[in-house]
Amino acid sequence: MAKPGRAAASASTAAKTLHDGLVVASHGRHCLVETPAGERLICHPRGKKSQAVVGDRVRWQATEDEGTIEEVLPRRNLFYRQDEIRTKSFAANLDHVLILIAAEPEFSEHQLARALIAAEAERITPIIALNKSDLVEPFARAWNKLAPYRRMHHGVLPLSLKASGEADYASLMKLLAGKSTLVLGPSGSGKSTLTNLLVPGATVLTQEISQALNSGKHTTTSTTWYWIDEARTTGLIDSPGFQEFGLNHIQPMQLAKLMPDIAEHANDCKFYNCTHLHEPGCGVIANVDSPARPGPISASRYRIYGELFAELSQSRY
Repeated sequence: MAKPGRAAASASTAAKTLHDGLVVASHGRHCLVETPAGERLICHPRGKKSQAVVGDRVRWQATEDEGTIEEVLPRRNLFYRQDEIRTKSFAANLDHVLILIAAEPEFSEHQLARALIAAEAERITPIIALNKSDLVEPFARAWNKLAPYRRMHHGVLPLSLKASGEADYASLMKLLAGKSTLVLGPSGSGKSTLTNLLVPGATVLTQEISQALNSGKHTTTSTTWYWIDEARTTGLIDSPGFQEFGLNHIQPMQLAKLMPDIAEHANDCKFYNCTHLHEPGCGVIANVDSPARPGPISASRYRIYGELFAELSQSRY
C-alpha cells in the first residue's frame, strides 16, 4: 500500500498535467477549448487578463469540471483591428481571410481595402467573394467596381448563396479545404447564409455555445470556430459584422507595401523615403490612372491610400 504522502503527491502531479487544446469560441473571460479527441470544455485564463483568442493553440489544466488556460502557444499570425480606443482581435493562426461582400447592399471599398491591408500585414492570404451574382445588374456594377482587385493577386470569387450554385460551392470548397479561414463581412453580405450552407446546424450550435459561455444567457459569441468536415481538417471561423475597421497598428510609411498595386511601383521613386503623395519622380504617382494618362493604379485605390496615410499620420499626434 502506498504511503498517504506519496498518494497525495501523485494526485497533485496528475492535477497539474497540461493538455493540448484549440480555442474554438470565446465570450468575455470564458473560452471554449477543444481537445484533440474532439471534446469541448470551458476554460478560464490564468491571471487577470485574457490572452487567448479563437484559433489559438493552448495548454490547459483541468479543474473540477472546467479548466484553466496555462499557456498560449506561439502564433503564426493574429488578425485584428485597432482604433484610438481599443484593439479587437478576431482570430489567430489563419490561412485565409474570406472577405464576403454583396452586390446589394453596395459595399464600401474603403472597408474592403482596410481588411485587405490588415491581412497583408499578418501575411494572411485574402479571398474576396462577391455574393448575389443572381442579381444581374447590381452584380455587374459591383464586379466592375472590383476591377482593381481582380487585377491584383487577390482575385475575386463570384457567389450566389441564394441560388446555391454547385459550381460556386465547389470552387469555394476547393479554396477552403484543409485550411483555417476567417469569414469577414458587413451586415447583409450573406455571412450567416454561407456559414449555414457550409456547416448545417451552425445556428443551433452557436446558441448552445453562447449559453454555455455566458452562464445560460443567450448572447452571441464574438467569434466561433466550426469544422466543415468530419475529419476536422477544414476550419471555418465566423465573426460578427463590423462598421469600422481601424488600422492604427499600421505605420503610415508601412502602408504602401501593404497595398500590392501601390507596392508594385513604390520602389521606382527618386527618393527612398517617398510618401507617394507629392514628391517629384514618384513611381506611384506616375502610374495612377487618369483621363489624361492611363495607368495600372486605379484612381479610387490611390485616393484610399492618400486618405489612409493622412488618417494614420494624424492618429500618432
